[in-house]
Amino acid sequence: MLMRDVIPQVLNHATAMPEPGSLDAGGHKTFHHAIDIYLKDSNAFMNTYFARYFEWQGICRERWFHECIHDNLLAAGGVFVTKRAHQEYVEETFPFQRVDCYLNTFQVRRCSAYLLFRFCVGGKPVSLGYQQIVFADRKKRISRFPAGIIERVKEYELALPEFAS
Repeated sequence: MLMRDVIPQVLNHATAMPEPGSLDAGGHKTFHHAIDIYLKDSNAFMNTYFARYFEWQGICRERWFHECIHDNLLAAGGVFVTKRAHQEYVEETFPFQRVDCYLNTFQVRRCSAYLLFRFCVGGKPVSLGYQQIVFADRKKRISRFPAGIIERVKEYELALPEFAS
């Protein structure tokens, strides 16, 4: 089972930002989605609201699934349910910056997977996060990913690096 303290290490290990849609040196795909920050996304001090990163996780997840995994989740037989979500600030961001979100998967199983999110501005990490998702059928029961989908999800999977003890 994945230990919660391992995920930040995996995120930090995968800081090299590949070209969108390309395979990186690790042999896996990385999904890229760009987000523009607007005034509505910031507070009076012009800092981006923390909650926006959770919202952007969802937007990036939906876009990735639609473009790369299956163009209609309901037609695939179900929905993603978020079991766990986490987000950490690394650097402040401000209106009118473009945020690049990079998505990979981790520990893909028959019914669940972790989605790893790296948010960057100008190639520099500004926030890191993850979601553990489970697949549920239309009756909201946890079920296996539909045939063919798990293989596509695994194309984006990062391998667990060796960590020094």
